[in-house]
This record gives sequence, C-alpha cells and structure tokens, in this order.
Amino acid sequence: MKIVVLAGGTSTEREVSIVTGTGVCKALRERGHQAVLLDVFFGLASAESGEVFTDDYDVDQAAAYMRSFNGRLEQEKVQRREFFGPQVIRLCQAADIVFMALHGSNGEDGKVQAAFDLYGIRYTGTEYLSSAIAMNKSLTKQFFRAWKVPTPGGAVFNRNQKDIGLEANGLKLPVVVKPCCGGSSVGITIARTDEEYEQSLKEAFSYEDQIVVEEYIDGREFSVAVIGGKAYPVIEIAPKEGFYDYHNKYQAGSTVETCPAELSPDKTREMQEYAKLGTKALGITGYCRLDFMMDQDEKMYCLEANTLPGMTPTSLIPQEAEVLGESYPELCEKLIRISLEKYQEQVL
Repeated sequence: MKIVVLAGGTSTEREVSIVTGTGVCKALRERGHQAVLLDVFFGLASAESGEVFTDDYDVDQAAAYMRSFNGRLEQEKVQRREFFGPQVIRLCQAADIVFMALHGSNGEDGKVQAAFDLYGIRYTGTEYLSSAIAMNKSLTKQFFRAWKVPTPGGAVFNRNQKDIGLEANGLKLPVVVKPCCGGSSVGITIARTDEEYEQSLKEAFSYEDQIVVEEYIDGREFSVAVIGGKAYPVIEIAPKEGFYDYHNKYQAGSTVETCPAELSPDKTREMQEYAKLGTKALGITGYCRLDFMMDQDEKMYCLEANTLPGMTPTSLIPQEAEVLGESYPELCEKLIRISLEKYQEQVL
C-alpha cells in the first residue's frame, strides 16, 4: 500500500508526533508498504514532481527534514494563512490511506479529519466529530456523565470569568488544573494550597482561554486501549516521582509501566467495560486509549480519551498489544485495517 504517515504540525506535541510518525513509518516499511513521513504544516517542497512512494526511502532523513523547521515554527504560524504545507493534500490524495500520527491541536481535534473528509482522503482513527468532542475535556465529562461513565467532578472556567473560586463551584483542595483541549499533560498541575491554585490557573491559562479544574483522585493510574471495539489488557502507570506529566510520559526510565496491571479479574473487567462504554459515549470508532484513576477504595474514574494516542514502539498501546502477541508492525497494520472498515474496503 501507498501510505502517508502524517506527523509534525503546530501543537505543543510536535516532537512527540515526529517520534510517533518515525516509528510507524519504519514499521510499515518493514511490512512491505511504501510509507512516507510527511509534515502536515511544512509539507515537502521537493515533491513538486516525481514519485515519492518508492522502495528506496530514508525515514530518518525525512524526520531530520521535519525537525529542521522547528526553529521557524512560531514565525511561520504567524505569517501563514494556509495550514496544510506544500504537497500535503496532493500526496495524501495519492495515498491509499493516511496514518494519522499527529497529536494535540490541529491534528487530534478533528480539524484535519474534517478537511480530509471534504477532500476524499482516507485516514486512520475516528471521525472529525468524535475527535473534537474527545479533545475537549469539558465536553468529554458531559458525555461521560450522560452515559454513566464515572469521572472526577469538576468545573470549567474561562479566562475573563470573575468567579473561579473552588468552594463556589463545589470543589476543594487538592485539585487538578488543566487546559481544556491540551494533550500529553502539557500545562497540567496539581494544586494543594491556595498559592499553588493561583499559580496553576496562570499556568493553564497560558495555553488556552478555557480550563478545567477537577477533584484530585489520590490513587493508582491506568490506561486501556480500545481497538476495533475490543478492550486491550489494562496497563498501570506509576511515575517514580510526581504524576504522569509530560516529563514522565516521555523521559525514559521515569515511569514504571506494568501490563497486564496487577488487578483482580473483576476490577480488570470493570475497567475494560468502562473503557468500551467511554468510546461509545464519545462516538469513537477505530481505536483510542482511555485513561483512568483508581482511589484507595478501588473506585475508578475515567479521566479522558485519546483518539490519536502515542504510537512510539514503547508507548502504552504497543505494550498492551505485545501482551496479546501482536508485534509493533502488526499493530500498525491492524490500526490501518480497522480504520479502512469505515470506508468499506479491505486493502490489506
């Protein structure tokens, strides 16, 4: 198959996206596909003519080309009106499918998916509407509550809102403060004092105009992938210090990840059922990953759903798949295969 692995972009998770895209592209080429790595924002100016889907392709060189633009990103975001980089739409239309390796805003929030629907481009993952809902933590909570998926209590605040006190909104310290639509735990802090709460608000508002403040759940953290309607083995995430923030997610050796998680069979099934219910609540198709907390009384809470979760070889979903005997390249192919089902074609 001819596959564009779309990565990079303009979000705070640009580098993570490049790592994901590089791993996926290498895995797909290992399986015999003509996969190419493409930056959604900077494109590939050298592809004005000629064929790029070739057997002779250097993935690392393509990744280095993408990173060469990192220093110009903020300047380009201000100057540019067109989001899609040179040749992006042409190459994506020429591919059999686009593997979405984007993370964060302008990639995981449904905007690119909606554009691709209009262009007739096939892509991996769920559709634009469920992507947008899942990206918005406030909407996610509303849908979870409507579908009886347990989730921490919380409130939504806007930048110019006068009353952002805790008691008036049914909350008390400690609380978790997070940007409403961010990813990879960027901008998320735990506030245990009034002073920390004020600083947390400033931190979250530095990323977005709307934030979510929710009750802090003291306990164990887990994640569950749902692929093709099937819940995968539960994985436990235990940071050696602090919580599962951006540093602990991507700094090697900073987190202990156990899969299958050490849970009773009943608790495992309960979490997996809530994970599947969460995908239904948000209308997610194809695949996703849902994050959970479990308190000291073993009551579980679903925090959020990730519609384009990290897919480096050591990311959480590949670890869950490995327990089932699925290699990383096989998993990448599987995500393509189940995504193609929405187009009613079986290419693989």
